[in-house]
This record gives sequence, C-alpha cells and structure tokens, in this order.
Amino acid sequence: MVFQKEFYEEDLPEQESLYLSEEGLAEDASKKELTERFGQVLEHLEEIDAILSEASTGWKLKRMNKVDLALLRVAVFEMRFDERVPEKVAINEAVELAKQFGGDDSPAFINGVLAKLATVSE
Repeated sequence: MVFQKEFYEEDLPEQESLYLSEEGLAEDASKKELTERFGQVLEHLEEIDAILSEASTGWKLKRMNKVDLALLRVAVFEMRFDERVPEKVAINEAVELAKQFGGDDSPAFINGVLAKLATVSE
C-alpha cells in the first residue's frame, strides 16, 4: 500500500481492502497488521520524506523509482519510529526486497541512502 500511495494525489481509494485481499494475506491478523503499519507510515510520511530528502542528496523524491521510494519509506519508518525492528534488519530487508522488486541499481542505491541514516556502530 505504501507503493500504491505514490500513484494517488489524494487519499487511497475506497478499494483499500481490495489491496489487502491478495492470496497469502488471508489471515485477519496479517491484514490488520499491514493496515496498521500503512497507517503508521502515513502518519510519519512528512518526517520520513524530509529525512529521505536530506539523505538522498542529488535525488528528488518525485524522481525516484517508485519501488525504491516505497522501500525507503518503510525502512526509514522502521529505523526511526518502530523500536521493534533493529536498524540492521530494516536495512537488510529493504535491500533484499530491492533485489527482488527493484531495478538493477536499486539495492546499492537503497543501501547507500539507508547507510547514511544508520546510527548503529559496528
């Protein structure tokens, strides 16, 4: 849903439940968790976008690949606003998803942007 948000200037259409009725999301708990996570990301979207704008020097958010932007937004949310997800896990998951769904340069781009935001030290 974070990805789909990019294609709507206003709110998502009422068909939001349609997006959550895909196979593999049959359990009500999964749907509820995804809906809550989407809402949490949207609550912090302005802050997330400001963080990303600063970290992605030379790249305007509107010009980014939509898959990359969605992955970055979720990762930044997890890194900055969700204490349940360790930073390293958020970064790794975003990079792995970029390998699967992004372009050829997506994993390196996402890793580079998120590495600038990482606060964990080795």
